[in-house]
Amino acid sequence: MSAGAASKVQNMDTATLVLATMRRRGITGLPRNYELVYEALNASNQSLTREFESLSRFPGQDELDLLGKKHFPHHHRQTVVEGAHDKMTDEVTAMLRLLKQEQSSLESYSKLLGETSKRISAKTASSSEFLTSVLGVLSNATGDTMEKGKVVVEHMVERAREMEQVKLELDEYKRIANTDPLTRLANRRAFDETLSNLYIDKRAAMYHALIVADVDHFKKFNDAYGHPVGDRVLGIVAAVMKSAVRKDVFLARTGGEEFAIILEGTSQEATIGIAERLRRKIETTPLKNQKTGLDYGPITLSLGICMASEASGAEELYNKADIALYAAKNTGRNRYMVYKPELNEQFEKSWNLYTK
Repeated sequence: MSAGAASKVQNMDTATLVLATMRRRGITGLPRNYELVYEALNASNQSLTREFESLSRFPGQDELDLLGKKHFPHHHRQTVVEGAHDKMTDEVTAMLRLLKQEQSSLESYSKLLGETSKRISAKTASSSEFLTSVLGVLSNATGDTMEKGKVVVEHMVERAREMEQVKLELDEYKRIANTDPLTRLANRRAFDETLSNLYIDKRAAMYHALIVADVDHFKKFNDAYGHPVGDRVLGIVAAVMKSAVRKDVFLARTGGEEFAIILEGTSQEATIGIAERLRRKIETTPLKNQKTGLDYGPITLSLGICMASEASGAEELYNKADIALYAAKNTGRNRYMVYKPELNEQFEKSWNLYTK
């Protein structure tokens, strides 16, 4: 996106700009189109922005949906899965048809062998001419059967390759569907699935932990500088998190300015060390406009920690980590808190005051 376009996104009301762009380019007002245009104008996903700008002046719905399937597969999930299902069904049906034909061919060949054996065993079958004729028939039948078998095998291999390709496409779709497009971290769907798997083995769950994190005063970045700066904050937080933990550690953006880290095979002490390292790295990461030199101020994180041994299941683990996060927010932000039962009372009191 050009500097002028980026400036417009910052200075003009985002909804107005999106609607104006859709009207100017003849884009139908569907919810999925609105999200596509919004994210393209936001410039938080440079690949999407470039591809959107390269569309025809008045893009058709097919063009838009093709781009949407690539960057927002959650809108097209049913279509993708149904297409893969239909293709797999066709391939399996074709394989069964080939096997049935092969079975019929082998049955015919077996029948021919049986009839020929009877004729050779008969007393009348004594002339060399007859035996030569029989051997010729058997030779041709054997050759034909073997050739048909080779063709069937080749077709079967081809069908197997087709199904493997469908599997690869589904795997790629799942990867994209479980990825947050802004930060490239896992999204909430992937987080919920991974968290629920922690308690499959109850004994191993004793050594797992959850850290939930929230960007402090995130709303002020959006209100003061616009959504593009807010998106940049989220991108920086995600990048710092990736650099601060091992590659096998599960990281997710669970919604808005909220993040989560799932640790397996860890202790409370090690988990606290990771949380504190993340907090310090975020705190010391500058957030400046590279062109103007404008300093947007420090980014800080509040974090809540809960060991899986403190909960009986995924939902309880998340709720307790969230209570610890609330306590970190409530006691000054830019800190971590470890869940302990006494935090429940503090949380309940504050929640009751809020709801009155």
